[in-house]
Amino acid sequence: MGLRAFFQDLCTARRLILISALFFCASIVVGWFSTGIIQAMLVQQMEGLGEVSQRLQSSEHPQWSFFVFIFFNNAIKCVLVIFAGALFGIVPFIFLIVNGMVLGFVVHLQADMGRSMYEIVVKGLLPHGVIELPVLIVACAFGLKFGVNIMSTLGTSLGLKRKGTGPSWKVFLKQTLTVSIWSVIFLLIAAAIESGITYRLLSH
Repeated sequence: MGLRAFFQDLCTARRLILISALFFCASIVVGWFSTGIIQAMLVQQMEGLGEVSQRLQSSEHPQWSFFVFIFFNNAIKCVLVIFAGALFGIVPFIFLIVNGMVLGFVVHLQADMGRSMYEIVVKGLLPHGVIELPVLIVACAFGLKFGVNIMSTLGTSLGLKRKGTGPSWKVFLKQTLTVSIWSVIFLLIAAAIESGITYRLLSH
C-alpha cells in the first residue's frame, strides 16, 4: 500500500495511462473548438458548476466550503470511475472525454472573455491541476483496465481464450485498492491547493 507500490502499480497500466492521456488531450481540443450540440452540452455543465460555485461563495466560510466540495466531489468520482470500469470500460472513457471537453471549453471561454493564458493556466490550472489531472487520468486508465480484464475473463469463460491467460483478479483488485487510496490522498492535497492557493490567486 506504500507509495512505491503505487508507482509499481502504475507501471502495470502504463499503456492505458498513455492512451487515457492522449484521449484527454484530444478531448480538450474538441472542447476548445466545440460548436452545436457539444457546445450546448458543455454550457449546461458550466451553468450547473456556476450555480454550485455561487452557493459555495456565499457560504459563511467560502474557502472551507470549496475545499470540502472539491475534495469529496473529485475523490468519490475518481474511486467510482475505477470500479465502474467493470462495465466494459464505458464509464471511465465517457468520464475522461467529458472532463477533457469541459476543460478545453472553459479555457477557451475564459480567453474569449479577455483573460490572459498566463492567468488561466499558470494561476487557475497549474497549482492544483498538476496533481488533479494526472490522478484523473490514472483513475480512468485503471477503470479501462478493469473493463479490459472483464472482457478477457469473459473471453476465457466462453472459450475464446486459453485458460490461464486471463488476468489475476487477486493482484488486480489489490492494485485498484492501492491506486484508489493514493488517488484520494493526492486529491486531498489538490483540493487544499485549489481552495487555498488557486482561490487566492484568482481573487486578486
